[in-house]
Amino acid sequence: MRLNQEVLRKIRHIEIQTRRLLRGTLIGDYSSAQKGSGLEFDQLREYQVGDDVRFIDWNASARSDKILVKQYIEERNRTVMILVDCSASMLYGSSEHLKSQICAQIASVFALVADYGKDTVGAILFADTVKAVVPPKRGRQHVHAIMETLFLAVPSGTTSLQSALERLMSLQKKDAIIVIVSDFFGQGYEKTLKVVARHHEVIAVKCTDPREQQLPECGYLPVVDPETGHTGVVATGSGINNLLRTHHETVNATIRACGVDILDLPIDRPFVGEIIRFFRRRMMY
Repeated sequence: MRLNQEVLRKIRHIEIQTRRLLRGTLIGDYSSAQKGSGLEFDQLREYQVGDDVRFIDWNASARSDKILVKQYIEERNRTVMILVDCSASMLYGSSEHLKSQICAQIASVFALVADYGKDTVGAILFADTVKAVVPPKRGRQHVHAIMETLFLAVPSGTTSLQSALERLMSLQKKDAIIVIVSDFFGQGYEKTLKVVARHHEVIAVKCTDPREQQLPECGYLPVVDPETGHTGVVATGSGINNLLRTHHETVNATIRACGVDILDLPIDRPFVGEIIRFFRRRMMY
C-alpha cells in the first residue's frame, strides 16, 4: 500500500513544524547536553586550570595568542523505542480526526525529536499481537520509513500492550527510552511494565478523545465496542461521566504505580510543542 497525497502532506507538515520548533528551542540543549571527550567537536574555548593538556589546540593558540582547548560533545548512543497502539479502539474520534491519525502524528514527532538528538530510533506497532517491528537506526531516511509505517497501519483487533512489551524485551536493548503511545484500554500488562520500567526510562503517552471522559447529555445512547463488537445502550448524564472519569484516573494511577510517567495528550489539542517541552524537561542528559 502506498501513501496518498493527503497523508504525504501531513507527514511533511509534521516534519516541518517539528524541526522548526526544535531549531528554535532545543539548539544547544538536547544535542549537546554533556561535554567531554566524545567524538563530535563542539567549540574552541580558553584554557582553564584543570583542563586536559592533550586537548590544547596549539595552532589555534599560536594564532590567537591565547591557550585554547578543544571541547567535544560526548555521544550518548541511546536508543528510543516507540510502541504504538494500532488496535480497533484507535478508530474512534468525535471530531475531524481519529485517534489512530493523531497517534501516528504523535509517534512521528517523537521519532523526529530522537533523530534530532542523534539517537537511534525504532518502533513496535501492536494490537492483540505485534503488527510490525522497525529495528532502531539513525538517519532521516529511517525516520521517514517509520513515519510511513505508522500512517499506513490499519487499526484492528483488541489492545494487548503485554505483547508489545514482551517483544521489546526480546530485543535486549540496554538503557533505552521507551515511549508508549496508546489509550491504554488493555489489561494484564502491569507486571511486565514494571519490569521494563526498572531497566529503561519509560514514558506513557496517553491519547484519548474528550468524549471518552465526558459524554453530552442526550438521553439513551447506543454504543458499540470497536474491539469486541459488543453493543449496548448507556444512559448519558452524571452517572456515566463519573464512571468515565474514574476509569481515566484509575488507568493513570495504574501506570504511575508501575514507575512510569504519563504525558496526557487529548487528541483535540496541539501536541508538537508539548512533546518538545517534555523532552526539554526530561531528556536532557
